[in-house]
Amino acid sequence: MSEMITADLVDLDLSAENKEAAARALAERMVAKGRVTDLDGFLADVAAREAQMPTGLDGGIGIPHCRSEHVTEPTLAFGRSAAGVDFGAADGPADLIFLIAAPAGADDAHLTILSSLARQLMNAEFTDALRAVSDAETAVALVRGDVTPAKAAEGAAVAGAAAEGASAGDASATGATDTATAPAAASAGAAAGSTTTGTTAAPEAEAPEERPFRIVAVTSCPTGIAHTYMAAESLENAGREAGVEVTVETQGSAGFTRLDPAVIAAADGVVFAHDVPVREKDRFAGKPTVDVGVKAGINRPAELISEVRAKAERGEKTAPAGATGTPVDRAGDSTEGYGTKLRKWLMSGVSYMVPFVAAGGLLIAVGFAIGGWTVNKAPSVMDHFVWTQSDSWGALLFQIGGMAFNFLVPVLAGYIAYGMADRPGLVPGFVGGAISLSINAGFLGGLAAGLIAGGVVLAIQRVRIPAAMRGIMPVVVIPLISSAVVGFLMFVVIGKPIAAAQKGMTDWLNGLTGTNAVLLGALLGLMMCFDLGGPVNKVAYTFATAGIAVASPSDSAMKIMAAVMAAGMVPPLAMALATTVRGKLFTPAERENGKAAWVLGASFISEGAIPFAAADPLRVIPSAMVGGAVTGSLSMMFDATLRAPHGGIFVVPLIGNPFFYLIAIAAGVCVSTALVVVLKGMRKPAQGTPAAGSAESAAGKKGSKQPVAA
Repeated sequence: MSEMITADLVDLDLSAENKEAAARALAERMVAKGRVTDLDGFLADVAAREAQMPTGLDGGIGIPHCRSEHVTEPTLAFGRSAAGVDFGAADGPADLIFLIAAPAGADDAHLTILSSLARQLMNAEFTDALRAVSDAETAVALVRGDVTPAKAAEGAAVAGAAAEGASAGDASATGATDTATAPAAASAGAAAGSTTTGTTAAPEAEAPEERPFRIVAVTSCPTGIAHTYMAAESLENAGREAGVEVTVETQGSAGFTRLDPAVIAAADGVVFAHDVPVREKDRFAGKPTVDVGVKAGINRPAELISEVRAKAERGEKTAPAGATGTPVDRAGDSTEGYGTKLRKWLMSGVSYMVPFVAAGGLLIAVGFAIGGWTVNKAPSVMDHFVWTQSDSWGALLFQIGGMAFNFLVPVLAGYIAYGMADRPGLVPGFVGGAISLSINAGFLGGLAAGLIAGGVVLAIQRVRIPAAMRGIMPVVVIPLISSAVVGFLMFVVIGKPIAAAQKGMTDWLNGLTGTNAVLLGALLGLMMCFDLGGPVNKVAYTFATAGIAVASPSDSAMKIMAAVMAAGMVPPLAMALATTVRGKLFTPAERENGKAAWVLGASFISEGAIPFAAADPLRVIPSAMVGGAVTGSLSMMFDATLRAPHGGIFVVPLIGNPFFYLIAIAAGVCVSTALVVVLKGMRKPAQGTPAAGSAESAAGKKGSKQPVAA
């Protein structure tokens, strides 16, 4: 850590009104030392990381941090504020502020050292010494580990009261012996990737009888530098105080060392303190588990340990390995709002439904292409099929696609319930979805049935039951009771109102003409290009596929599907064209991504524009949205129709009015390309930072302004 922090990077009298000002003051010191090449770009990356989760910690600590392309080497800057700066901690402002800057490609050794600092911040002696130091050199020595907290405190006492220096030196001699190994131990623990702590071994006579409660834990945060290791340290300390043996796997930026399978097998409980998905989560299946956000691991570790012990006493365990592969990642569920959970549940159902939509829609579209537009009136191929007639083959494909479509609503409802309650939610979810089809409640009914089914199952699972009945609960009791409740509600209570709402929405779509249709196309285009495959994009896509997911969709529904697919193709195609016509505005990596974006855009994969949006969101995303709106509105104006829910240019033969459809796409691509070129051309590179076009000749420099505060 000797090169990461120097006295020039320390401000013991930091004066800042807010966290932005504090970060800027410390970042300016990094710029002066040549550690940061673009002040505003670096601060934007810090702000992006801060937006993901506040970096204030209980105990008066603020640790703004990020990984950034604008950082030349791992750097620490320390500020001490007398007034305090609000970094979002529950207990108030922070007076100790560490700005941690890591390059986007920082090596593991540097990240390990940064992680050891994060662990030291959990040591009260260390933070007390930081508050007491009177000069920057001592603060640097303390952070580097050149002096112990006791020695630093001794120095502060000597400086403040010379008369008491001798006694202070005597008192600290013993303390130094006790604490001298603390920084080294923290660093060694971070380097190993996993650490173990526990109580002192019991006397030999009692050891066989009283084995300590054992917990394995995983900690991780978006950046993987600070919170990850602070949560690990906090859990270890709480375990030591509670007489619990805690072994932590830190999944940080430097990678992670997997816990020994024997350690996991011997554990009595599991704690996940994370804000990004736990890697290889199945290793911990089948044990009492507490799943929280990483800040809970830092702020209330004792509560988490007590909670997992209580679950172990009640016999509450997660599903065994192989049964935990739900598409809904429940990372940090206890800290998420209901809206976030609802989005995850709905996306669970949609993710399983989309393959049925794609297969069924394409089969139906190809059936029409082969058998003509009257193929939907053909008799069943079980009764009439002639091998040599194209009409029979068209009817066969159409009827197979229709059968696939019959699963859409049950699959949607079943996997929404699955996302909420795991496997026990499948049966009532599928039953509710099937009922929705039978009463003509459609997709709205499927959404309601899935949410109701998941809620009913979760309610049943909260009921305390005798141990003797636990074996039959998932096989008999839960499916029986939940299916009966969902069926009653769908048939008798809410089915008819939802069916009426579904019919009203269908009639409204069928009545869209002229300006209203064009405006709807523009809105859907904006949504498709807003987050490039994210939740808003999925809402627009699901709305479109819901309209064509019937055997005989209306013209309005097919127009909406066409507009949505066309708009979704615009962002990657526009970025590909922009890198072709004005390559000097993009980095070499972006120009390579542009080549792939041609294929991705043509295939209706909006995510092909994500690398560009991540690197320069304020210019790329608005440009893409404008182009998407143009394409969506023109597609609706030209009355283009589409029965297939996917395929890009490869399903052009199945599109109604294909020539004007391609014109609509081309117009949107040109608009987006022009906007992004103009906006990027107006950008002024920071002083000392090479332009993107000369990135090839700037050896060792950063070529992209990509915020990587992940």
